[in-house]
Amino acid sequence: MPIALGFPDRIARRRDASGERWASVGGRGFRLDPASPLARSEWLAVAETQGMAAGARILAAAAIDLADVEALFADRIATHRIVVFDPATGAVQPSRDRRLGAIRLSSGPDTQADPAAIAAALVEGVRTHGVDLLPWSDGARALRRRAAFAGVALDDATLLARLDDWLPALVEGRRRLDAIPPGALTDALRTLAGWDAMRLVDRLAPADFTSPAGSTHAIDYGAEAGPTAELRVQALFGLDAHPVVGEGRVPLVLSLTSPAGRPIQTTRDLPGFWRGSWGAVAKEMRGRYPRHPWPDDPAAAAATLRTKNADARRGSSR
Repeated sequence: MPIALGFPDRIARRRDASGERWASVGGRGFRLDPASPLARSEWLAVAETQGMAAGARILAAAAIDLADVEALFADRIATHRIVVFDPATGAVQPSRDRRLGAIRLSSGPDTQADPAAIAAALVEGVRTHGVDLLPWSDGARALRRRAAFAGVALDDATLLARLDDWLPALVEGRRRLDAIPPGALTDALRTLAGWDAMRLVDRLAPADFTSPAGSTHAIDYGAEAGPTAELRVQALFGLDAHPVVGEGRVPLVLSLTSPAGRPIQTTRDLPGFWRGSWGAVAKEMRGRYPRHPWPDDPAAAAATLRTKNADARRGSSR
């Protein structure tokens, strides 16, 4: 194979069905008359070309097969491992290519990809396409909203700026972002914020509101009206001051419901509601839910989530 050994960068592989276009080891593109007997060959050892452009014409060449190419140039064949991140699936797809110069000899999945390279690709995928690709749980999203309300930075820009501080540990040993365990992102957020900042979040933006009846209700800090808790109105009997969050300056929006969970009223002023429209609401509710208490003075009544009979039985059993 004197031609192949004499001009190793001119080893060329056919690029189309007609045999007109060829790619060479050296990176140049060649052209061959499709009527040439060599046009049906897969590989050529090119001896002479005409023209300096990418489409230089092949004037003289000899057919060669892949086995000969691999035998003659085994020391020049390199394996390239590639890890590609797919934002549509949030996963990486490792592959390996065997190349002789600019020509790819073969490619396929890489079953022995470097775990560190996979983890790095996942991190870079998030850095490029944003933290919304991560499998945030409802709890993690709620924590970020609470932090924003309390003035603690866990926004997208902060998470991306400090990505290398928290994400690599979560993707280690994984090939997909959705393989991050539930709760891990919440723990990472807490660690990233730090103990003092989380104390501030818990103080200024508590996760829940506990009613006078003892029931616990999640506070939605992402609600359009502001921090909002939904609960049955009877759970607030006996409360004569409106609950607040923040530094005691932000009234908690109370979304009040009937015993069946149907909306009754939304208020930022519970005492005003008791003194104002409560009378009309109570009159309507007595007709719909006669088994439940609807006192004339709810601020002085005992909070309860039970029916009147159940409260009576509870009282008599004491």
